[in-house]
Amino acid sequence: MNIRIGSGVDFHRLTEGRDLWLGGVKIPHIKGALGHSDADVLLHAICDAMLGAACLGDIGEHFPDTSDEFKNIDSKILLQRTNALLQKENYKLINIDSTLCLQSPKIKPYVAQMQKVIAGILQLGEKDVSIKATTTEKLGFVGREEGVVACATVLIEKIK
Repeated sequence: MNIRIGSGVDFHRLTEGRDLWLGGVKIPHIKGALGHSDADVLLHAICDAMLGAACLGDIGEHFPDTSDEFKNIDSKILLQRTNALLQKENYKLINIDSTLCLQSPKIKPYVAQMQKVIAGILQLGEKDVSIKATTTEKLGFVGREEGVVACATVLIEKIK
């Protein structure tokens, strides 16, 4: 059995006037993440973890923030394309473990919906997509509600 792990992390500034997208779900909040795409830190961290596990570089290499093609793109599309890159190399995703770090809003009410969205895109069971959330107890840029962070770890298997 050829299995590999990968890890990914992403950070985005929070600002007024932007939507907050996390795990492919629009979360009601007064601030949203600022970025070239929709700035969904959770999906970006998962993409990076998948690419890293397969030794395929990183999200910036495949979907550069200097390209108009990816301006305001829905990160669910980036996740689909990342999954296609892995499938092309004959890798299958086994599971995801992820953590969102933000002071507010509370994420628990949205976790099941995020799991459903991510599992649907990646052809996984919802129980194969772990999403946790934590605060920084008001410490640092996350605690001051200036930014959001996501970390993800994935397990993949070579299928051919």
